[in-house]
Amino acid sequence: MANNPQTPDGNHDPAGSTQMFRAFVDEGAPQSPRAAAATQQTSSGPRAGIIIGVVVAVVIVAAAAWLALA
Repeated sequence: MANNPQTPDGNHDPAGSTQMFRAFVDEGAPQSPRAAAATQQTSSGPRAGIIIGVVVAVVIVAAAAWLALA
């Protein structure tokens, strides 16, 4: 017999692509709340670096302006 995959609503999916896509998406999903929290913590790293860089740049410009006017 032929393997005829069906989507959850009963429509025939001749290539089985919907089921393969869902398996792919489920495979990449975080398995625990800790995994999601770790992902959020690592994404704040570059943002903190940008904020620190902007603060340092403002301090340098302010110091240069103060030296120019002094």
